[in-house]
Amino acid sequence: MIRAVVFDVGECLVDETREYGTWADWLGVPRHTFASMFGAVIAQGRDYREVFQEFRPGFDLYAQREARAAAGQPEHFDETDLYPDVRPALAQLRADGLWLGIAGNQTVRAGGILRELFSGDVDLIGTSDDWGASKPDLAFFHRVAEAVPFESSEILYVGDRVDNDLRPAVKAGMESALVHRGPWATIQWNTEEAEKLPTFRVESLTELSGHIIQFNARGR
Repeated sequence: MIRAVVFDVGECLVDETREYGTWADWLGVPRHTFASMFGAVIAQGRDYREVFQEFRPGFDLYAQREARAAAGQPEHFDETDLYPDVRPALAQLRADGLWLGIAGNQTVRAGGILRELFSGDVDLIGTSDDWGASKPDLAFFHRVAEAVPFESSEILYVGDRVDNDLRPAVKAGMESALVHRGPWATIQWNTEEAEKLPTFRVESLTELSGHIIQFNARGR
């Protein structure tokens, strides 16, 4: 049975359109040009951070985050950046009696924002900076499993990426769900792995409740 649901952050809970737009502005690149290169890099199976190298070779993302913060332009997201199905989905899953968590590749600052937004809604908020492990490293998912009070097989990890989210979650013994939004899911959605690997494929997070209820009923 699925007893816990753990969510990725970017493009699962948070629409990152505004954040990547501000990076384009920081680089002095037209937003549509940055977005086009972003999509090209993803489609080629490369790390998204290579996008920055295309426009500024030697770009240090960590150092530039600090520079943005010093310039009064730190990374930021708030309630208006959440996908509209997030709050209803969390409320329904909580009403269903499920244990809920949020865990993704995020900075310490982003972790603080997540806690301001979700501390009253979930049981766990963990980030790669908190744990010293980043997806798709299995160590990240082992940390998730350690933090959740159920077996790995009872955890559903929800994300928008086959490579970073679903594949390692399944290797760690978890169930998985792929949500169809954001650049990665849009590009990967019709691949064989995206069709066969996840336990569930959803267009909206609000579909999870029904899928989980049916899944658990089959296991009784």
